[in-house]
Amino acid sequence: MDNPALVSPAVVSEDPGRVADRCIMVIFGASGDLTTRKLLPALYNLARNKLLPDDFAILGFAIDDISEDEFRKRVRASLHEYAGAPADCALCDRLADASYFVRGDFKNPADYVTLKDRLTHLQEEHHTGNVLFYLATLAQFFAEIIRQIGEQGLTKEDNGHWRRVVIEKPFGSDLDSAKALNRDILQILNETQIYRIDHYLGKETVQNILIFRFSNGIFEPVWNRRYIDHVQITVSETLGVERRGGYYDHAGCLRDMIPNHILQLLSLTA
Repeated sequence: MDNPALVSPAVVSEDPGRVADRCIMVIFGASGDLTTRKLLPALYNLARNKLLPDDFAILGFAIDDISEDEFRKRVRASLHEYAGAPADCALCDRLADASYFVRGDFKNPADYVTLKDRLTHLQEEHHTGNVLFYLATLAQFFAEIIRQIGEQGLTKEDNGHWRRVVIEKPFGSDLDSAKALNRDILQILNETQIYRIDHYLGKETVQNILIFRFSNGIFEPVWNRRYIDHVQITVSETLGVERRGGYYDHAGCLRDMIPNHILQLLSLTA
């Protein structure tokens, strides 16, 4: 799905986007695969396109017993390996220097007190009260993490500052668990604070499917059952399970890919 040849020239936008509000991004699961392969490279690309504010910081939260210097080394390594950053990269240094780390257990209330203290200090240092909490964790921790940050008052919006929570799929394992998760998090957050996302929808080719169809007079008239014999969606992975064994043991590969990634591609195509 990442073949640039599939992207129509008609979808190229002249709008560079708006520079984000100054904020601190708290990443739960900061040492995990999602952070390393997706989040940090995405932040690098935003910074490269001058869409990150100067007063931007990353606060990682994970169970790993590592120092802040080690976390910054991991940030740099991620940007070089997965974002294609050059060896001598001032932008990498900027992001790494603005990265901080708190060791913590998702279920330990005392670690959230430590997180709150560190976050309060960083808000003063980076002159912002805006905080984005990104839950790059197993789905089983979503409700617990949100409950804990709520108990520490970290989800409260005041003085014109926002607090937002990003939850990666999957949202439960079936309809009942998805409803239960929504009930739990809505006890702490307003709906306007919750961002439920699937990183597959961030792929350029995926985002371009609808525009490719509706903005091209060649394709729209024939994009229907009268002219299309069948549709094939191929998810060709070059990456193995690697460090994601714990996730797949819990979620299952079929459930990880079919109900969200692939069916969303199908819905966009159809």
